[in-house]
Amino acid sequence: MSKPSRQQVYTLLVEVGRKAGDGLPKKATGAALMCFASGVDEAEAVRETVAILKQADMAPLDVTGYGTSDERRAQGHEIDPEEQALMDRALAENAVIVAQVSPFFD
Repeated sequence: MSKPSRQQVYTLLVEVGRKAGDGLPKKATGAALMCFASGVDEAEAVRETVAILKQADMAPLDVTGYGTSDERRAQGHEIDPEEQALMDRALAENAVIVAQVSPFFD
């Protein structure tokens, strides 16, 4: 009998700078990426997310963790069904999902 997974999904906001090949709009100075990442704890989710973004030719500068969906709900955050579906997918696939990219322009 398999042990239940200790993985949880964490909501992370990652600020990225510019790097050749990052796929951001030409005049953007960077971006904020809303990510859902699975991990046994938030530190692991952050490490995995940063590693994957670096592999994707992005330049992560800063990561802000917002906790699990339960923790976010306890803080009063509303999580819409689309967001919950992406979180469920991140957990099922043990993946990092970039849910939203908001480029910065000066």
